[in-house]
Amino acid sequence: MQHFFSSDEKYLHSSSSTRLSDMMSIPDLFRCPISLDLFADPVTLSTGQTYDRPFIEKWLADGNLTCPVTMQRLEDTSLVPNHTLRHFIGWWLLAGPAANSQRRKSIDLGQFSFSALKRNLQSPEVDTETKLESLKKIRTLLVESDVGQTYLTQLGFFPLLLQFLLQSPLIVNAEDLAELGLECILRLLPSADLNSVNIIKNETNLGQLVLLLEQGNTNVQTGLCSLIESIALPVKNRELCLLMGQSHRLLQVLVSLLYQTISDAAVRAISAICTVEANRETVVKAGGVDGLICYLSGSGGGNSSRALATLEALLQSEIGKKAALKNSGAIVVLVKNVFRVSSNLEGSECAIGSLLAVCGSSAWARAEAVSSGVVTQLLLLIQSQCSAEAKARARVLLKLFRFLWAEDE
Repeated sequence: MQHFFSSDEKYLHSSSSTRLSDMMSIPDLFRCPISLDLFADPVTLSTGQTYDRPFIEKWLADGNLTCPVTMQRLEDTSLVPNHTLRHFIGWWLLAGPAANSQRRKSIDLGQFSFSALKRNLQSPEVDTETKLESLKKIRTLLVESDVGQTYLTQLGFFPLLLQFLLQSPLIVNAEDLAELGLECILRLLPSADLNSVNIIKNETNLGQLVLLLEQGNTNVQTGLCSLIESIALPVKNRELCLLMGQSHRLLQVLVSLLYQTISDAAVRAISAICTVEANRETVVKAGGVDGLICYLSGSGGGNSSRALATLEALLQSEIGKKAALKNSGAIVVLVKNVFRVSSNLEGSECAIGSLLAVCGSSAWARAEAVSSGVVTQLLLLIQSQCSAEAKARARVLLKLFRFLWAEDE
């Protein structure tokens, strides 16, 4: 087994406990959860929990197939060296109390017991108020200290907070818990291992996420939409994205949010889910086409270009075209988005692509587009500084209407 300390660090680490305690007390995050001693060779399990290598190896060798802290069953027992934690321990050992005091000037990490914060969130015996206070402390660490954020990530607080969010019952103050928990999750998300979001694959956890999305306040709903967007986009999460995209109940809730004040967040979440082609039919069945058209018919939608791109993707299928043709306002909305001066023509390509999809197979759609002024919009677009692709699509659509006029004559 290789240890990471240099010769000087080995001397410090192998010194008596009296010498080490004279230097400073060992921070909780530098202690192995099994031995409670300073880490010598920190390694991380698939659950995100970090242990000292000899102790976790003995735990596994004894036939234990669970994580000692979370008690989650281990599908993968591989141990990954925690280089970031190693760096901090090595720095801490050599720097001494004076340097550590200076490093903690902005926020005293010593005032936080990370193990106590974990216990408070995990234990069903802890009251709601204590859990709320623990979340506030975690938020303070995330907002005020880059070091604190790194520690929380390395100590596996992201999967812990996600599990906490999905297992918290909707009781008094639950909205405060959910709102604060979500804020912490989203702050940790950029540096977290996204494999830990796979707990959402569990049917109960997915159901709880949908319940929170249905019953949470505006902040909770917005946060959940951001979470769904973030975990649905990465390629490695395709399986989870597919699972969410096949949940009719989840999609119905997201579509319903397109008609509310948090519609921008809902557009982003639905757009992310639609990156997997197999999800698009279920999004249409959940009312996605009507919801996106309603969103686009409003004034000043912050994600109009994204909504238009998602709508174009949905209209490539027969079920999507039928949904658009059943919506009496769809063609008018699409024509209005062909030449959108206020947004620097972003989304024009997708608006034309959607019109090509529905007008190519429907005489009613063609007549509706012409009466809505599509020819004028297309001519204005061609003369503008739009992209070459937008101009090419505009010419194809104009040819379609020209052929129709020739047939009429």
